[in-house]
Amino acid sequence: MIQTIPEWITALDDDDLSFIRNFILASGSLKEISALYGVTYPTVRLRLDRLISKLNISENKEEDEYVKLIKKLALDDRLDFETAKLLIRTYKKEK
Repeated sequence: MIQTIPEWITALDDDDLSFIRNFILASGSLKEISALYGVTYPTVRLRLDRLISKLNISENKEEDEYVKLIKKLALDDRLDFETAKLLIRTYKKEK
């Protein structure tokens, strides 16, 4: 039986997948994850919230691929939020 990799997994980078693996191994304990990464609990919570947002973006079949890319770049802090909104708004006007 040939299994395909779910689209939501391919939308994540190696750091995200490593975080998810560690999260599962820690039985979902954010406190344990914060100790493992040497960061505060709120930092881990923010990382988890961003992962959830990435998964929601990748699962949205109705959304344009360009818009998904812009949102992902903003979530990865590779593009500031205001610029992302401007790009999406401009793109949608031109469509």
